[in-house]
Amino acid sequence: MKILVSDGIEKIGADMLKSAGFEVVEQKLTPEELLKEIEKYDAIIVRSATKVTKEVIEAGKNLKAIARGGVGLDNIDVEYAKSKGIPVLNTPGASSISVAELTIAHMFAVCRFLNQSNIEMRQGKWPKKEYSKGIELTGKTLGLLGFGNIGKEVAKRAIGLGMTVIAHRRSVTQTDMNVRLVSKEEVIKQSDIISLHMPLIKGEGPAVGEKEIEIMKDGVIIINCARGGVVSEKALLEGLNSGKVAAAGIDVFENEPPTEAQAALINHPRVSVTPHIGASTVEAQNRVGKEIAQKVIDVLKK
Repeated sequence: MKILVSDGIEKIGADMLKSAGFEVVEQKLTPEELLKEIEKYDAIIVRSATKVTKEVIEAGKNLKAIARGGVGLDNIDVEYAKSKGIPVLNTPGASSISVAELTIAHMFAVCRFLNQSNIEMRQGKWPKKEYSKGIELTGKTLGLLGFGNIGKEVAKRAIGLGMTVIAHRRSVTQTDMNVRLVSKEEVIKQSDIISLHMPLIKGEGPAVGEKEIEIMKDGVIIINCARGGVVSEKALLEGLNSGKVAAAGIDVFENEPPTEAQAALINHPRVSVTPHIGASTVEAQNRVGKEIAQKVIDVLKK
């Protein structure tokens, strides 16, 4: 059986697939090439770049598994795959720690002006007075929109920092953690810092837009290490410019790479930005490679 790896996989994962007797082809294909070549393969493993559309699935006459090394499945037509009886696999827990640590890093960055200090000191400036009013995370209320694997890892670290943590997730009604589960509206109204850890659901629009920002605390901080689009970038920029939003930390964007239209948000002095690297650690990538390889093996060996 042949497996196409189109966005890369850690060596440990590729070696597992080869040891299980599969032919592994690691090749980046254009959308047009993918449509032509996919019928040769029994499984495809992607990250976030390759789009596994309805047309790709239809052309993949021999597909027995579609695998995503990572959490989000918005680049895969999951419903159509299911209608064809093709399992869609992912690794929801493998990168949780790495994403949680980056989330906390963005909080520190904006609360202590690390993003701007790094730039200005390299320009020969000494902005000690300008950045003399940082804030502590200890004692602040962190509100989590989304309380799955990543949200729980963020909560653990926030509790360790002395923060009060509240969270909302539709399907979660109880927890053994020191976290109070509340409504989405309560998270939005009560939090000093709001961090999103939820998927982008097609057709639902952003979870945080102009209406939500209006009812947040003045001086709220918003962190998005989830998916571009779960926070309206337009509404966020307006909130930053008005002062309603004190700062933001962003790892994911509505367009990736960002376009010129997003430059005002990315270059805003009260925004800390990273290029969608939440899961990009050595440890997380090894876990992702091993986990997705094993899941593909389990399906193809049935």
